[in-house]
Amino acid sequence: MSFPEKVLSLLAQIPPSKVTTYAELARAAGRPKAWRWVGRILSQNSEPDKYPCYKVVKSDGTLGGYSRGLNEKIRRLEKEGIKTKNKRVDLNKHFHKFK
Repeated sequence: MSFPEKVLSLLAQIPPSKVTTYAELARAAGRPKAWRWVGRILSQNSEPDKYPCYKVVKSDGTLGGYSRGLNEKIRRLEKEGIKTKNKRVDLNKHFHKFK
């Protein structure tokens, strides 16, 4: 499986009401320093409903980007019960770490 395929596969495994980070996805996909590549992969995601890239945030909890706009990212997160404050997610409460 290629690195982009691993990233998308992991993305589909994030449970409801949880988010992960670009760095965590890179680590779990086997390339811990490739967090920028993860961002590029997600920006080209043509199936955001199948691969929920809105569930990926920066390591400090800030939202980062989303192809459908920041307001849509916030809407989707809040639909799952993930509240944002000052465009940030509480990672202590909502972080998903892959095994």
